[in-house]
Amino acid sequence: MSAVESLQICEKFSSIQGESSFAGCPCTFLRLAGCNLDCGYCDTVYAKSPYSGEVATFTELLEFVESARIPLVEITGGEPLMQPGINDFCRLLLEKSYTVLLETNGSLPIENVPAEVVKIIDCKTPSSGESEKMCWENFRLLASHDEIKFVIADEADYRYSLEIINKYDLAAGFRNLLFSPVSGKLLPEKLAAWMVRDAVPARLQLQLHKIIWNENLRGV
Repeated sequence: MSAVESLQICEKFSSIQGESSFAGCPCTFLRLAGCNLDCGYCDTVYAKSPYSGEVATFTELLEFVESARIPLVEITGGEPLMQPGINDFCRLLLEKSYTVLLETNGSLPIENVPAEVVKIIDCKTPSSGESEKMCWENFRLLASHDEIKFVIADEADYRYSLEIINKYDLAAGFRNLLFSPVSGKLLPEKLAAWMVRDAVPARLQLQLHKIIWNENLRGV
């Protein structure tokens, strides 16, 4: 265990997992504070500041997770990999037999993230304004259980996503390539039609939590 045994937490809560291949499952969320990117379609602007929320020790966070009695935990942000204690905390959760999901924006190396963690990389599309900041080496480090998400606002984003899948041969290595339409920018039925037309080796992902609850509601 490193000397860093605390994390800056923007918010923590339990809900239904709204994204990824785990969508629909009860899940405990730990949203870490701070992000190194400024995506145009960001829906968690409140987590961008590294000073949002409060500092919580590993012990406090583990107590919160255990109190929820849910075996699935997602660590998200912001950008979790900005915080030096994150990998040690993931190991702690794994030692307690939790299934751990880590959502990252893909701009920082994942080489030190424990292999058992399900890494969910948000591959930045042009509409994000941050597509040039991807750490492409990360794709080489992913395991078959990891996931890659493409957030798509328009046809240019869609075409870009197909190019990345082909360039890095992602369909051969991952069963979970996710195409997610930007809420209010691209109709799901339009993205679905493109995917069917082109026989895309990905699954359409809708943000289930925004369908169940008000899309502007936090902590769900």
